[in-house]
Parts: sequence; C-alpha cells; structure tokens
Amino acid sequence: MLKIFGIPNCDQVKKSQKWFIDRGIEFEFHDYKKLGITKKQLSNWCKIVEWEVLLNKRSRTWKELSEKELNQADRSNLTKAKAITLMHQHPTLIKRPVIQTDKNMTVGFDDKLFNQNYI
Repeated sequence: MLKIFGIPNCDQVKKSQKWFIDRGIEFEFHDYKKLGITKKQLSNWCKIVEWEVLLNKRSRTWKELSEKELNQADRSNLTKAKAITLMHQHPTLIKRPVIQTDKNMTVGFDDKLFNQNYI
C-alpha cells in the first residue's frame, strides 16, 4: 500500500494527494504532526535517501529552532544522528511529502518520478 507522510496543510502534500487521487491510486496518509514519526522510521529512510534530502533546512521550523537546539545541532557540523534526532523532535523539519511503497520512496512532489515509480 502506498503511504504518504506529511502534514495536511502543506501545499506539496495536497498536490501529491491530488495527483494520486486523480489517477485512482489508493494511499494511506500519515500525518506526522499528529501521529509523530519514529527514529527507526527516520533511520530506515536515511538508508534509502541521504539525510540531507530529508532535512528541510528552508523550513520555518529550521529557522525558528532555539539557540539550545541549534547548539546541539551545530549547523556547520550536522551529523545524520543529530539530524534524525531533530526530525524526530520536530517532524515539520522533514521535507514533504515522503511517499513510500514496498519498492519505492520519493521525497517531495515530482510528477516525472511519480509517473515512473507509481504507475
């Protein structure tokens, strides 16, 4: 079963959901703002794509991290483990949407990749 991870008010998530609905492709939606996301899931994703792809450094959440969190994150020397911890604590730091099936995973809306991977 195709699963879309994100938050419901995100434009890219809405666009992705519409893309699948328009093609009659069923999916399950995981709102990680409400349901959270496990470190294990984040670690598994980081085995498929680089953590730098998952971490949205352009997000408002990233810009609003407290000084304590920024010092722990050490922006200039961020590691995968630190990034996973931050994304676990603040799921809105995860680039949206993350779309996963048993065979494929994509991050962000990409019509060409969706056509290639999900049709």
